[in-house]
Amino acid sequence: MFRKFITAQGIIPVVLCLQVLPLAIFPPSTFQLTTQEWWLPAFLTLLTVISLVQILVRRNQTSWPWYLLSFSQGFNIISRLMMLLPHAAHTAEGGGQVASGIYLVIAFATMFFSAFEIWYCDLPEVRQRLAARSLAKKPA
Repeated sequence: MFRKFITAQGIIPVVLCLQVLPLAIFPPSTFQLTTQEWWLPAFLTLLTVISLVQILVRRNQTSWPWYLLSFSQGFNIISRLMMLLPHAAHTAEGGGQVASGIYLVIAFATMFFSAFEIWYCDLPEVRQRLAARSLAKKPA
């Protein structure tokens, strides 16, 4: 039932556009220009936007935009795992280490959502319905 719902004709573009969310959701401290953490989410978001334009606007039937989407989401998971330990705790006023609950929740939620998007993009129903939509709207 859930799979049939998420592969419905009108739901596919919405779920595909939601791919930007796990790439862009970071704590505000990440987007300071003094850190080097801001450029990777920006670059992966750019790759995702390029792919979405190719798939949804230009109705490109080739495989490379789909691979680029999966690459962006997979690299998001890898980068979040690499940044997990340095950001998982911070020093409290007394000098002890305190777990950063908000960062951990954001990291695991976005990794899960990126894994969902990778799985979603590999569903044959998604590509078939988008291909059928693009063939139906092409001028004769």
